[in-house]
Formats: sequence, C-alpha cells, structure tokens
Amino acid sequence: MSHKHICLPFDSEEHYRSCLQDLTVYRHHLAQQFLAHPELFPKAFSEGYTFHDCYDSRKLKLLLRRIKLKQSREVFTLRPSFVMPYMVARTDDIEKAIYLRQWGVPFEALAYVFGRDAMFWYRAWLSLGRSNMVGTTVKSAEVMPKDLVADEKITWVKGREIALATTAGGGCFLGVTVVEKDDTEGLLAGYGEFASQARAVFARYEPRSVCTDGWKATRQAWQLLFPRVALVLCYLHSTLKIAERCRGELRKQVLTRVWHAYRAETRRSFSQRLRRLQQWAIAELSGAVSEMVLKLCKRRKDFTPAYDCPGAARTSNAVDRLLNRMDRLLYTGCYGHTTTQSMGLAVRAMALQWNFHPYGARLRHRQPLRESPFGDLNGFVYHENWLHNLLIASSMGGLRL
Repeated sequence: MSHKHICLPFDSEEHYRSCLQDLTVYRHHLAQQFLAHPELFPKAFSEGYTFHDCYDSRKLKLLLRRIKLKQSREVFTLRPSFVMPYMVARTDDIEKAIYLRQWGVPFEALAYVFGRDAMFWYRAWLSLGRSNMVGTTVKSAEVMPKDLVADEKITWVKGREIALATTAGGGCFLGVTVVEKDDTEGLLAGYGEFASQARAVFARYEPRSVCTDGWKATRQAWQLLFPRVALVLCYLHSTLKIAERCRGELRKQVLTRVWHAYRAETRRSFSQRLRRLQQWAIAELSGAVSEMVLKLCKRRKDFTPAYDCPGAARTSNAVDRLLNRMDRLLYTGCYGHTTTQSMGLAVRAMALQWNFHPYGARLRHRQPLRESPFGDLNGFVYHENWLHNLLIASSMGGLRL
C-alpha cells in the first residue's frame, strides 16, 4: 500500500461524490477527519494544502483527487475506504470473499463462488500485507505495547525449511518476518524488521520486557536490538519439558508443585518456592524427570525479571496461540509454493487480517463493546466493517510522515 495514499472513511459513495463536486464540502470533511484522526494524515497537513489534480479510474469509473501540501510540496492521493488499493475493486464487493481467508479457503474456491479468477483473489489478499504492521495496528504511542512476546515458527517454502520470527503484544501480531535461518544472525534480521517498523512510527520506542523460550539465538537477537530490554524466560516451555517425561500420579504431583511456584506473587516468594521444589526433586525424583525439574530451578534468574515489570508476560502463550492459528492456515495451503518475498507478504496478510478480524457472534453477545483485536488495543475503530477499518488504518502505508 502506497505511503502516498491517504485512505479515509466516507458516509457513502454518494457522500464521496458530493465532496468531489463541491471542494468546500470536501475541505470540511477533511478538516473533520483530521481533527478526529490526525494519525491518518501527513504531519505537514496542518500547515495547509491545495487541491492538486485528479486521477480517473476507468475500471471503477471513479475519480480520485490529489492534494499538495504547502509546507513540504509533497503530493498525496485521497482514496476513500470503499475502494481497494490500486483500485482493483470496490471494498464491499470483495470483503466477504477476503473474510473467508481467515479459515484458509483456497483462492480457486473463492473464484468458483464469487467469480473473477484465483490470481485476482490472491493478489487482492496479498496486498493487505504491504503496509507497516506496527503503524497499521497501533495508532498512538500511549497504547504501543511495552511488554512483548516473541517466538519462531518453523514452516516451509518449496520444501525448504524457514522460520517466522514473530512478535506479539496487546493481543495482536506486531511483527512477522520470514528468515532463512534461526541462528542469531537470521533472527537479528527478522526481529530487526519489527524494531525498524516500530521506530519508523514511534521514534523513541523501547520495549520494557520480552518473553521468549530458551532458544539462545532468540534471546541474543533481542538483547542486541534492545540492550535495555528485560528478557523473561517462558515458564510454560520449561514445564512442558517436565510434563513430557512423567505420567500418571507422578505427573500430577510434579506439575502441582511446579505451578505452585509459578503462582508466587513476589520475587522472594517465587525464589523460596523454587528452592523447596529443588529440595523435593533431589529427595524424591530420579532420572529425566529430576533432571528437568532441577534445570527449571537453576534458571530462576531468567524467570524473575518478570517481577520487575508488572505487565510482563511470563509464558509465551500470547504469541503461541497466534502462531498456532497461522500454522493451521499455512497447513491448509500446503505451505509456501512461491518465493520467500511472496511468503513474507502472505504471512503479513494473515497477521493483519487477524488483528482486524471481527469477533464472532458469541463473544459479541457476551461483550458487545468488543469488536476486534485492533479495537481492543486502541480503544476505537475507524469503521464498523473490518476491511474498511484495516484499509483506513493503513493510510499512508501505516506510517506517520
């Protein structure tokens, strides 16, 4: 999505056409939108602008106006949210088909039911992944998550193994990047994309904490990107390794004590419970179970930084749930068949669709004010329709120019 396009909501297509016909009405609408949502506009918009010229889409029979900023002399296209990027179609005409991509419905099936061809649906869906993920998802520095969760998911492109370096926070995907290798160098580039996108929008952004598994390369990459970040080791991963090595009554006894330590409310209490767990393991356990419990106890210093950051995640559940969903979508498509670049756009499209997808009727019935992960994080939505909302949020490619 072009960073030179300002995407805005209009009451209807008739309202938009009335703005085209009367520039005074158009100026009034722009002023209203800028007052309500200045993040959708260039920073220099407040210094004034002139209507520059028009662009006519013969395919959609729609006119787009462009404006020139008085301060920077830059030209921006004003695009209503009822048309897709690159003017490929009207949003409402393809919204329901794109909605089905949440469940991995094949593009051939979309073409069979909704017409056009499979490549049209592929390209329209893929275009959702072109904007800055952080800027599209997070609309103010105040709600930008300071406590993050990161992990990698192994997947394949043309039978070649790759990894998805994924960052989550506030219930949303904040970054997902295809990396060739999951070593320190590869993950530094993968998570570095999240860092650069975050700082492109919020220049002084520094995360407070990040919860990861015990993979050394992941922790090194985050330490190099954000030297002051508190690294929190995922307690769940250590617990699962213990659970895999015991059965029956022994499993119940061990896990009861392990989770009892986790539920400690203070650093001091947590340390005490781990010491008691260690003593019990030495006296009562043997073999692989004893080895894994003692290993957990020895990593106390990797768990305790969470107590210095009240909002820090102590397990990687927040990113694992999102990655499990993405993995199911990749599985239904038999993983990647094309280039690494296209795979990168595909997983970003999946991630952004998750961030903006509308909650189901059951949840909305119980909690009527909740609409989507984006709405939960930001406290508002731009439009009641999820795809309109995503397009508006990706105004200027999600950047703050």
